[in-house]
Amino acid sequence: MKQIEGGVTAAKGFEAAGAEAEVKYKGRKDVALIMSEAPCRAAGTFTTNVVKAAPVLWDKEVVEASPYVQAVVINSGIANACTGKQGTECCREEARWAGELLGIPQSAVLVASTGEIGRQIPMDRIHEGIEKAAAAKSGTLQAGLDAAQAIMTTDTVPKQIAVETTIGGKTVTLGGMCKGSGMIHPNMCTMLCFITTDANISKDMLKKAVSADVKDSFNMISVDGDTSTNDTFLVLANGMAGNPEITTEGADFDAFCQALAFLTTRLARMIAGDGEGATALFETKVVGAATKEDARVLAKSVICSSLTKAAIFGHDANWGRILCALGYSGADFDPDNVDLYFQGKNGKIHIFGNGNACDYSEEEASQLLSQPEVCVLVDMHMGNEEATAWGCDLSYDYVRINADYRS
Repeated sequence: MKQIEGGVTAAKGFEAAGAEAEVKYKGRKDVALIMSEAPCRAAGTFTTNVVKAAPVLWDKEVVEASPYVQAVVINSGIANACTGKQGTECCREEARWAGELLGIPQSAVLVASTGEIGRQIPMDRIHEGIEKAAAAKSGTLQAGLDAAQAIMTTDTVPKQIAVETTIGGKTVTLGGMCKGSGMIHPNMCTMLCFITTDANISKDMLKKAVSADVKDSFNMISVDGDTSTNDTFLVLANGMAGNPEITTEGADFDAFCQALAFLTTRLARMIAGDGEGATALFETKVVGAATKEDARVLAKSVICSSLTKAAIFGHDANWGRILCALGYSGADFDPDNVDLYFQGKNGKIHIFGNGNACDYSEEEASQLLSQPEVCVLVDMHMGNEEATAWGCDLSYDYVRINADYRS
C-alpha cells in the first residue's frame, strides 16, 4: 500500500468538478460533483442527531434502496437542514436535474449539503452550479481538488488523499475528500466525507467495511462537541480495478479495510487539525486499556475536554485536567496505576505516574506543547487494548468565528 497524489478522481473511472454558483458565497466554488463512468455500489454512515438534514434522509434511502449509485452533488454554504417539505423537494430536484444532465437515473444521484441551518436552498443557483459542474467534470487531479475546495465552509484548507493497494493481483485505488472545521463531534461535524474506489466489492462487504471503519476514524474526532445535522460519510465502489469480487472476509477484504482506514484516519486528522480557530492538532492515545471500548471512551474524553483544550492553546502542562477528563469518562480504572506523557516530534515527557506528578521541566513541557501537533499518551496498565482520538486546541478565534457565522 502506498499513498499517491490526488483525491476523488484518483481511482479509475471517476470524474469530478467544482463550480461557482453563489449559493451563499461569492467569488469561490460552492457546488461539487463526483461522477463514475460505471454504476457503483455504495455504503454510508450518517449523523445520529435526531434533527437530520434533508440530504441525509435522501441519501439514506438511496443507499439502502437504489440498485446502484453513479453521482454525488454537493453544495456548501447552506445546509438544507430544518427546511421542511421544501428541503426534501430540493433534494429530489437536484437529483433529477443532475440525472438528466449526466444521463443517469434520479435514483442513482446522492445529494449532500453543508453550511447554515434553516435557510432554503436557492434552486436557480443550484441548477446553474450543477450545469457548470457537469460541463466541467474530468478525471484530472485538478478536478478532484476543485471539488474538495467547493465543499469547504469555514475550512482553511481543502482535505483530500489517495492510496493504492494490491487486491487479488490487481492495483486498487481509493481516493477521498472531506470537509469539516466546526460543529465537529460525529456519532455514526458539519462533516462530509466522500471516498471513491475502483475496487470490486459486494454491497454487503462494503457496508461492513464502512460501518467498522468509522468507529476508529471519524467517530474519534471532536472540535467542539456539537454533532451536526448533516454528517455524511459515503463510499462509492465501481469495480473497474478488475479484482475478483470481494464477497467474504479474508485477505482481500482485510487489504481493502486497511487501505480504507489509511484514508479515513488521515482525513479525520485533517479535520481535527483544521478545527475552527485551532493552532494545534491535539491527539490522545490510550494504551493498556482493559477493553477496546474503554480505550475509545478514555481517549475521546480527553480531546473533548474544554479545559484541556484551553491548556493546550496556552501551552500549559496542566495534567490535572487530563486526569480529570479520564475520570469522568465512564471507564473504571485506578488513578494511581496510570501514566501520562506529553509527546512531540522532539521528544516525550513523563508528567504523571504512581499517583503523583513526575519530576519534569515546565519549560520543556511548554516548548513541546507549542508544536503544531501535540500528543498525550495515556498508559492504563490494565490490558492490551488501545485507541486514538483527535481534536484541537480551543482558542479565542473559535468564539469569534462562531459568534458571527450567520452575519
